[in-house]
Amino acid sequence: MATSSALGTLIELATRDTDDAAKRLGKAMKAVEDAEQKLALLNQYRDDYMTRFQHSLGTGLSAMAYANYQQFIGKLDQAVSSQQLVIRDAKLAVERAREAWQACERKRMSYGTLAERADKAQQARDNKRDQKQMDEHAARRLLHKR
Repeated sequence: MATSSALGTLIELATRDTDDAAKRLGKAMKAVEDAEQKLALLNQYRDDYMTRFQHSLGTGLSAMAYANYQQFIGKLDQAVSSQQLVIRDAKLAVERAREAWQACERKRMSYGTLAERADKAQQARDNKRDQKQMDEHAARRLLHKR
């Protein structure tokens, strides 16, 4: 069985790995949040631009201005689509980071369980040794009384 200092070192390393994985997960989740905020801004900008376009249509618009509005709306739509892909990729990164964190946490917990078992086994050995010493002491006292 591994020594308690070796298990302690493994637990410490696993804890450090778990903490690092948790930080990476937090960064990945922040990236999703930032990407979603950017998408919301793009959608809001597109909606505002469409409102202006609709207003311009009502007041009269040249063919060139109409083409420019349509072209820019197309570029905004492309930006929205691209940002949706960024969000999808960011969410996949969150899942990978979550799985990595869970693996690290399971490893850390396993080492903790091993340490608990080692402590219990040591306690049982200590109890057995103490009981043996008490029995021997009682036997010696009994022999000295005779």
